[in-house]
Amino acid sequence: MLLWRDTPGGGRWAMSEVTPWAKSTFGEVASALAEAIPACLTRAHERARNGHQGVHTQTLEAYGHGLHAVQYEELAAGLEQIPGATAVRLQARTVMIVAGNVIYPIRYAKTDVPVTAARLRSATGLRADLIRRHGPEPMQGELDLGLEELEEQEAHRDIGQLPPEAGLVLVAYACSMDRGVMRLEWGSAELRREDRYLIWHHHEPLRAGA
Repeated sequence: MLLWRDTPGGGRWAMSEVTPWAKSTFGEVASALAEAIPACLTRAHERARNGHQGVHTQTLEAYGHGLHAVQYEELAAGLEQIPGATAVRLQARTVMIVAGNVIYPIRYAKTDVPVTAARLRSATGLRADLIRRHGPEPMQGELDLGLEELEEQEAHRDIGQLPPEAGLVLVAYACSMDRGVMRLEWGSAELRREDRYLIWHHHEPLRAGA
């Protein structure tokens, strides 16, 4: 059963025991990860908001760009003490690998909408290649259009820095400057090529930190 707690930013955190999926994915460090990740992204939001307020722009450009950058920094700093965690540089960002899984953040919305609405901006590039190469096998096989070799050639060069056997856990969250982190879930998903929506094989809310 999930319990919910309101946060000062107006969002809600799901609070639960570490789930069977988390335990099977991360083993003994599942609980530490479930506690650390929400705290990391809350700090990322606060840093981005402070940066926006510091430059006094009339648009949210500073907040958006700042959040994109600091989400990786906060996750790297917060997860580096997890036993067995290692760091890898992907597109000039530090991304953590824990228990054989790449922990990759995606801010999928600026409003309080479910994670099933998550959609990538592009079907190509690092994020798309990361999901295709290290995410779950597609639920339905794609039509063989002779694109396999083309995809192999066009894969983002940084993908080669990951262990071939690495899995991928997406940390997907909805966040705005005014409301903070409103929704936060983790799980595994494939990328539907035709419309760039994430098709979740499994997703579940992350619980609040202390």
